[in-house]
Amino acid sequence: MSALKNHGLGAQYLSLTECQFVFDNSNQMTRMPGFENRLPLGVFVRGVPGGTLDQVIFRLDILHALITMGITVYNDPRAIERTVDKAMTTLLLKMAGLPTPNTWVFESTEHAQQICEQEFSQNRTLVLKPLFGSQGIGVHRITPETGLIHDEKFAGLYYLQSFVERSSTDWSDIRVFVIDGKAIAAMRRTSDQWITNRAQGARCEHLVIDVELARLAEAAVHAVNINYAGVDLIPDAQGNLQVIEVNSIPAWFGLQGVTDFNIAVRLIDDFVRHIGEQHALSVLS
Repeated sequence: MSALKNHGLGAQYLSLTECQFVFDNSNQMTRMPGFENRLPLGVFVRGVPGGTLDQVIFRLDILHALITMGITVYNDPRAIERTVDKAMTTLLLKMAGLPTPNTWVFESTEHAQQICEQEFSQNRTLVLKPLFGSQGIGVHRITPETGLIHDEKFAGLYYLQSFVERSSTDWSDIRVFVIDGKAIAAMRRTSDQWITNRAQGARCEHLVIDVELARLAEAAVHAVNINYAGVDLIPDAQGNLQVIEVNSIPAWFGLQGVTDFNIAVRLIDDFVRHIGEQHALSVLS
């Protein structure tokens, strides 16, 4: 709120679950609580609530509708769709030629079993992830001892990814925060277990962004065409960085604790810049 006040703007929190489409004789087809007389200049998306497929699609439809009305939506719903879907994110990273672990996505249990046997024979293990998920919830490591895990929450779809072996016994990964195409801050997350999300107890420490780390994180954001994101990378056993995920609605509490500038202010500055550009285009058109 204070960051917006510095720009002479106010804000109001609301949930996408409270928004409506009204297709009758009224002039305002998209309804947002608190904006009955006039829709906002911009919407800063900090979450798309889960629900049924129909509910999630409707919530994204609200964001798409706002864009068609000339309202700035940050992040753009198209970018959110590309990044909450791990298969699409991986496709875009691969198409951009970025280093990311080998990944297989299909519905066939028989094919999943074949991939497991193929990788086990090469002394490699796998990670099974939900296609839509965050904070390490629902993620399983697949080894010869566990065999293929059947998790009903995956709805009959397998997203299998090569497990990235580290060069040391420490379980750690890297989160890079990118705003407007530029890597602005990074941290290393270290855990006592192989899942290194802060939400599951990982410890955060400041990490200096070198040229290669910035290049990969910025290229990953460019590949999915997003305003801001948290890019997760893991250095493999050879020390080469692998891009694991691009998060379109990243938390920054842990990163803020090891960063000496205000991340929220940087985000709001960029958000307001986008509003200004959009407003200028609307005036000119």
